[in-house]
Formats: sequence, C-alpha cells, structure tokens
Amino acid sequence: MISPLDALSAYGAVDYQAGCSEMKCWGENLIPPAMQAAAKADATIIIAGIDLSIEAESLDRDDLLLPGFQSKLINQVADAAKGPVVLVLFSAGGLDISFAKNNPKIGAILWAGYPGEKGGPAIADVIFGKYNPGGRLPLTWHEDSYTHMLPMTSMPLRPVDGYPGRTYKFFNGSTVYPFGYGLSYTKFNYTLKSAVRSAHIKLDKFQHCYSIKYQDDSYNPPCPSVRTDDLDCEKEIHFEVQVQNEGAKDGSEVVIVYSKPPQGIAATHIKQVVGFQRVFVPAGRSKTVKFRLNVCNSLRVTDYNAYSVLPSGGHTITIGNDIISFPFHINFRNYCN
Repeated sequence: MISPLDALSAYGAVDYQAGCSEMKCWGENLIPPAMQAAAKADATIIIAGIDLSIEAESLDRDDLLLPGFQSKLINQVADAAKGPVVLVLFSAGGLDISFAKNNPKIGAILWAGYPGEKGGPAIADVIFGKYNPGGRLPLTWHEDSYTHMLPMTSMPLRPVDGYPGRTYKFFNGSTVYPFGYGLSYTKFNYTLKSAVRSAHIKLDKFQHCYSIKYQDDSYNPPCPSVRTDDLDCEKEIHFEVQVQNEGAKDGSEVVIVYSKPPQGIAATHIKQVVGFQRVFVPAGRSKTVKFRLNVCNSLRVTDYNAYSVLPSGGHTITIGNDIISFPFHINFRNYCN
C-alpha cells in the first residue's frame, strides 16, 4: 500500500500536518499547525473526507456534510496558504462541499473515492499533471438540504407526495455537482457529423397502440405508444460525433449520450443514459465516435403499471451535458395503412 503522503513525497519535500486526530475530527487544536505549514509551502494539498467508520452498510449517514471540524480545517488552511490549494476527497457517496467549491483559494478538487494500493501514486500523478484525468461522476452530489426534503422511508424514484425525485433521471433541483460531471487538463469540443433522425414503425395486426398519461389531459395523439414487448425492436439510432481536443495536452474523454422523452408525458424521467464511449484524443487532434443504439432500449419509458412502452412523437438525443442535441421522431403506422 502506497499512501498519498508517500507518493506526494516523491515529487518534492512535504511538510505534513495532521489537521485532525481522527476522521470524525472532533477537535480543532491541530488546525493551527496545518495553517502554519500552508503559509510557508509553495503549494498546499488538503486530504479530507470520510471512511467506513462513517459510511458503510450498517452505518446510515444523517447528513451530507464533512464530519466535525473538517470544513473549518479546509477553509482556514486554504485562507492561510501562500500558494495554490488542491482539495482531495475520500468517500464513496456524495458530499456537500459547496463551501470549498465556492472558495476562490481552492483551485482544484479531486474525488479519489476509496483507492486501492496504488491510489497514492494515482492521486499524485493527477495533481502534478503526469496523468490527465478523464473521469465522470457516477452519482449526483446533492446539497445537504436534500436530506431534509424527503424521508428515508420514501422509496419511489419519481417525485411523489411533494417529495423530490431521486437520481439524475428524476431530480431537477440544484446540486453541488451533477451526475456525469468531470474536468480535464484539456478542453474537448463536440460536433455532430451525421445522424438518423426518425424511425417509422409499421404495426401488424397483433400490435396495438397503448395509452399513456399526459400532463395535458386533452392531448390525445393517434397512437401514444406501443409496449416494447409487442415490438421486434430492430430499429436503430445511429450517429457520429467528432471529438476535438482543443487543448495542449493529450487526454481521454467520456462521451455520454442521453435520451429525453417527448414533452408532456406525465411522471416520466427527465433524461436517461443510453450509451457512452471513452475516446483518447491527442492534443490538437480529433476523433470520430460512432454510436448505434437500439430504439426500444434507448427511448422507452416505464409507466405506473410497470409496462415498458415506446412513446410516439419527438424524442431528443443529447450528447454530453446538453452540449449538442438532435431530435428523433417515432411514428407508428397501422398495419392497414
């Protein structure tokens, strides 16, 4: 096991100060020595977060905040620092670190999860630029107020009884960092090169239209949807995205593709991930990423009866965090037509 301290020491002299005597950080008496070290150092790296003594299968967290005096430690050390400040966080779940995100003295935040035996060198290589990170958050980092918006006994993912939805698919409130967020030492730009934008599906005499609920009860399209179990689901959405590395450093980019259902469908998801690819692009170069997505798997919604249905109308395919998008229209035709 190589610790972050040992790995960082390979890059330069490190003046290590504990800051907290334990993870729960009940006391603040160790903060002044950490501030003094930061005031003299060329750069300051603060390692904070939580561990399995705070979050585990048998330990429910009561909030999304850093424990004890950790927030105070981070703010005071950052304010005292002479040089740039990097905050490294250990955790499995999200943390409300809005205070650090909004602190102008903290120039970078690195989420390390719970690293393995080579986690120390991985952290050091990212901080010193030997490796260009290209990860994406696999979960939403909520603000702490989210824990007061719903009881933990509420299981539905959809918003219900005045409670907000869960996961990126149903929650549309403010967050610390959204699902899929991630930074790089370079900048990538997307261009949609080609795309098929519609699918016309002719139903046979054994395939029937299926009613779904709309927010506007008066809206009644000729064929609102068809259950996916009744479709052969051979249609595909295929498109190409050019990923341009506009920076000066080689890097990999995770291209995430989402689908959004037609507007007006009641109680459905906001968006859902339907595909992703990681692509390595040298500095100043570009690469084309091709996607072929199954229409039923990518555009289906689940109604309150737990049926998987493919709605007709105008769906939307988005790439990245709404960087580029294009419409995709589903049209059903009766077997007699």
